[in-house]
Amino acid sequence: MNKTIFFALFFIQNILFAQSSARDLSAEQWQFKNSKDKNWLSAKVPGTVHLDLMNNKIIQDPFKDENEKKVQWIENEDWDYQTIFRVSSKELEYHNIDLVFNGLDTFSEIYLNGKLLKKTDNMFRKWEIPVKQNLKSGENILQVKFKSAVATGKTLAQKVPFTMPESPRSFVRKAQYQFGWDWGPRLVTAGIWKDVKLAFWNTARLVHVKIEQKSLSDKNADLNIHTLIFADKEGEYTVNINHDANTVHLKKGQNKISIPYPIQNPRLWQPNGWGEPYLYNIDITLQKDSKLLSDETHKIGLRTVELVQEKDGKGKSFYFKVNGNPLYIKGTNWIPADSFSPRITKEKYQKLIRDSKEAHMNMIRIWGGGIYEDDEFYKACDENGILVWQDFMFAGSFYPADAEFLNNVKEEVKDQVNRLQNHPSIALWCGNNEIDEAIVNWGYQKQFKYSKNDSVQVWKDYKKLFHDLIPSTLKENLTADKNIYWPSSPSIGWGHKESLTEGDSHYWGVWWGEQPFEIYNEKVGRFMSEYGFQGMPTLETTKSMFSGAPDLNLQNPAIKAHEKHSRGWEIINEYMQRDYKIPTDFVKYNYVSQLLQARGMQIAIDAHRRARPYNMGTLYWQLNDCWPVVSWSSIDYLGNWKAFHYQAKRSFEPTLISVSETKEAFDIYFVSDLLNDLEIRSGAELMDFEGKVLWSVDTKDQLLANSSKKQLEIKKENFSKFDLSKSVLRIYFANGSVQQEKLFFFNKPKDIELLKPTITVKKISSTEIELSTDVLAKDVYLIGDTHFSDNYFDLLPKTSKRIILSKPLDTIEILSLWEVMRD
Repeated sequence: MNKTIFFALFFIQNILFAQSSARDLSAEQWQFKNSKDKNWLSAKVPGTVHLDLMNNKIIQDPFKDENEKKVQWIENEDWDYQTIFRVSSKELEYHNIDLVFNGLDTFSEIYLNGKLLKKTDNMFRKWEIPVKQNLKSGENILQVKFKSAVATGKTLAQKVPFTMPESPRSFVRKAQYQFGWDWGPRLVTAGIWKDVKLAFWNTARLVHVKIEQKSLSDKNADLNIHTLIFADKEGEYTVNINHDANTVHLKKGQNKISIPYPIQNPRLWQPNGWGEPYLYNIDITLQKDSKLLSDETHKIGLRTVELVQEKDGKGKSFYFKVNGNPLYIKGTNWIPADSFSPRITKEKYQKLIRDSKEAHMNMIRIWGGGIYEDDEFYKACDENGILVWQDFMFAGSFYPADAEFLNNVKEEVKDQVNRLQNHPSIALWCGNNEIDEAIVNWGYQKQFKYSKNDSVQVWKDYKKLFHDLIPSTLKENLTADKNIYWPSSPSIGWGHKESLTEGDSHYWGVWWGEQPFEIYNEKVGRFMSEYGFQGMPTLETTKSMFSGAPDLNLQNPAIKAHEKHSRGWEIINEYMQRDYKIPTDFVKYNYVSQLLQARGMQIAIDAHRRARPYNMGTLYWQLNDCWPVVSWSSIDYLGNWKAFHYQAKRSFEPTLISVSETKEAFDIYFVSDLLNDLEIRSGAELMDFEGKVLWSVDTKDQLLANSSKKQLEIKKENFSKFDLSKSVLRIYFANGSVQQEKLFFFNKPKDIELLKPTITVKKISSTEIELSTDVLAKDVYLIGDTHFSDNYFDLLPKTSKRIILSKPLDTIEILSLWEVMRD
C-alpha cells in the first residue's frame, strides 16, 4: 500500500473511532413552564425565561414602551425546563458519560429520568455531572427546575443580622446588573443561559490546559504546557503538542503533566497601535495506543505585561508596561451588550471590538456588575490587540463571607480563570468594582444603622473575599506570568486627594458632583479607570424604544422610562444650559445632547493624555448599552456610533494636539504614542470663520516618542485686537504620513458667533461623498440610515472632507450647530 494512503487511512480511522465525542443537547427540543402551571411551552437553549415568554407571546418586549414595569412578576416565579433526548446503545458503550452545563441561571435542581443529580447556586460556574449510570438506551428526560433568585436571595439575606445594601442581589452569584442599574432595566432572569452537552469519553481526557510563558527574548520563547489529565487506567500515554510527541506515564485519577515547548525567533503579540497582535496555534492531543482520546486547541500570544507601581515625588505610579515599553492605555469600560446575554451574537461581539480598535483603543475593562464574557469576546480582543482589565463579578454593594459563599466564589474563580487565562488579551484580574469605596464613602452604615460590630464585620468579610480568597485562588490556578491582581477599582474613592496621586481613579465630580467639564483639567489621576457623561442614543435607537409609531417627545413616558438615572434629564439640561442653548425641537435636542457628551469627554481625555507620564491611562465609562437607553455609552444598543464615539476616535489617535489655557497664554501640547521620534513641521494660525488668516506662526520641531510635551506657548496678548468669538485657532503638525490638526475655539459653543454655512455635498461614488463649505461649519451632523466614516465634525472653508458610507443613501440630511444656536 502507498505510504501516504496508509497514513491517511490511519488518520481517518483515528477520527472515526475517537475515544471521545460530544452531543449538543442545546439543539434538542426544549420546553418550559411556570412551575405552578401544567402546560409546557416551547423554549430555546441557550436562553432565558424572558425570551421564551416573549417568543410565546406571553409578555411584550420589555425594551419597548414602558413594558419593563409589566414584567417584574417574572423574577418572583419558579420556572421548569425539560427536554427528551435519545441515547443509542453504541453511545452507552463509552466508559464515561458526563452531563455538562456551561451556565445555569442560577438556583436550580437538575433531574435525569426523575432522579435529582445536582443543585446549583451560581450563574458563573460550569457544572459537570457523571451520568452513565442514569442514562438508558432510547428516550431520556432531562429537567432543570429553577427557583426564583429574588426569593432565594431574600432567604439568604435573613441569615445576616444587619441589612446589606442592594439586598438581595449581593447574596446571589448572578449578574448584578439584572437587578437594575442607572443605565439598565431590572430584568432578573432565569434559565439555561449557556450550552448543554453530553460528553462521551474512554480511558482518559484533558481536563484543562495552562500555557505558561517562562521566558521571552528576541531569539526564544520558552513555554511550559501544563495539562490536567484524568485517567481511568494507569499506563503510558502520548501528549502531542503541535505534533511533537511526548510519552507520559499516568496514574489512575488526576495527573498534572508539564511539558516544555520552545518557539524560536518568536513573533510578539502587540497591542493595538504598536503592531500586529500575532497569534500562535497550540494543538494538544492525548493518545493511547495510537487512539485519539482528547484534544484542545489554543491560540496564544507571546507578550509581557507588567503593572508598574513605583513611589515618586507626587505619589505612586500606576501604568502597564507591555513588551518592555510603557503603554499609555486608551480605552473604555464594557457592560453586557444585552440584558438577555444569550442573544448576544458573535457578530455583535466582533463589531463592538472592531469599533473599539477603529477608535484606537488598546484596553477594555470588563465591569464587575455584568458577566464573565463569552469566549468570542476574548477571541475578538486577542485578534484586535485589545488588552482586557477583567473584574470579578462583584459591584457596588457589601458581600457575605460565610464558608458556603466563599467556597462558591472559589469554584467560580477557578472555572473562569481556567477558561480565560490563555488569552493574551487578559492583562489584569481585579477583585471588584467600587466595593472598597462603597464601604468607606457611601454612608451605608449610617443609612442602615449599623452597630460598630456590624461595620467591623463588613470590613472583615471584604478582606476575606478580596484580599485573601480570590488572590490565593489565583495563585493556585494561574502561572506566575498571568497573575496580576488588583483588589478593587478604584483603590481610593474620588472624594479623597490620594485618589489622584496613586492607584486607579473613578472620577465622578462631573455628572454626580455636577462640577463643570473644565474641572477635568485639574482632576487628573495616575490612571483614570472610570469617568463619564450621559448622552442620548441615535435617532434610530430612540425610535426603537416604541412598539408602534414613535412619538419623539421628551415628555413621552416611553422616552422617560429609558432614562434610568433618577436625575438624568435634570443633569443633562443643567450642563446643556451651561455650554449650549437648549433646543425645543426633539431632533435638535438629541443632536445637542450628543455634542454635550462628546465635548465633556474630549476635555477629559485631552487632560489625561496631556498629563503623561503622570497619568498613564484613560478608560471612559462606557462603551456600550444593554438596551435602548439614555446613558454614558459611546455606542448605542443598536450598534450606532454616537457623537462621543466619533470624538473618542479623534481623541485616541496615536498623535494628539491639546491646548491648555492659562491666565496669560494658550499652551500647546503635542502628544505621541508612537515608539519613534519624528521630525515635524508644525504651526498655528488664527482664522476668522470665512477662512481669513489673522495671525500665524510656523516652526520646525521634533515629536518625541511615547511622550507629551509643551511645544508652543501663545501669549493671549497676541490676540488682543481680534474678536475671539468669531475666530478659531488652527494648530497642526506633519511628517509624511503622520498629520495632525486641532481646531481650538476660545468660547463655549453657545458663545461662538457662527455664520450660516452653505454645505455642498459632492457624490464621488455610491458610498463616498465629499463635503465643502463657504464658511466654518461647526459640528456637521450627517443624518441617514448608514454608518458614516466620520460625523459630528468641524469643517473649515476652502477645504473639503471625504466620507465613506457603509451603504448607499439616496439623500443625506445635514445639520450643523448654526441651525441650533440661531433658535
